[in-house]
Amino acid sequence: MKKILMVLTSVSELGDTGEKTGYDVAEAAHPWKVFKDSGHFVDFASIQGGQPPRDTVDSDDPIQVAFTQDEATRAGLYNTARVDVVDPEQYDAVYLVGGHGTMWDFPDSEGLQSLVASVYNAGGLVGAVCHGPAGLLNVELENGFRLIQGKDVAAFTNAEEVAAGKDKIIPFFLADRLEEQGATHVFADVFQEKVVVDERLVTGQNPASAAGVAKEMEKLFAEVIHKEKAAEQHEAEVLRAEKNAEKDAKKKAAAESEH
Repeated sequence: MKKILMVLTSVSELGDTGEKTGYDVAEAAHPWKVFKDSGHFVDFASIQGGQPPRDTVDSDDPIQVAFTQDEATRAGLYNTARVDVVDPEQYDAVYLVGGHGTMWDFPDSEGLQSLVASVYNAGGLVGAVCHGPAGLLNVELENGFRLIQGKDVAAFTNAEEVAAGKDKIIPFFLADRLEEQGATHVFADVFQEKVVVDERLVTGQNPASAAGVAKEMEKLFAEVIHKEKAAEQHEAEVLRAEKNAEKDAKKKAAAESEH
């Protein structure tokens, strides 16, 4: 079982428009189901801690409904930890949930940048979907390079911002900013699923890509688990061989002492 930390925005309003926002429920719920069905543990954190604002719940989506009604999830979301007090060593992966609010509080959160870098530096996975990749901006690894530098990354596109009517509201175009920091923005048509895997970074373009991001992260987890089991098996075989060698040496010594 692996431990995944989902990080959510704490922004409840789109700029100064008065329009309500929050984390995208579908982008949290569908990955949550993938991880939960695989037996992994999911925890929650947000930029400011406490109960993060959420966007509209689609009551026709049974996965969103299950997510909002799950007792453990409700408890975890009631009082999330602030990202700057989370111990990254407790987690095997961090997953950045989207929602337009992330455009305001993800990019400049030093706590989030430190958390993401620490998980990745330790060999963990980093996932992000839609506007969640805003949390990949300004993340610097221990080797001095930016996390996204030279990597293929998917995120909400400029065309999707226009289609959603948010292009005049958002503080910047996410796809452009990602490329400015050295990433290659890879995308599909408007609102079509697109998931990109580059080493241990998994990103998705929009809400339709959320489950796909989690599934690709699950594949990477499976590879890690397979390697861990192989290493454990090798260690057990080495230990067994050592013990057998000790037994053989004792038998040989006993036989020689009889003569």
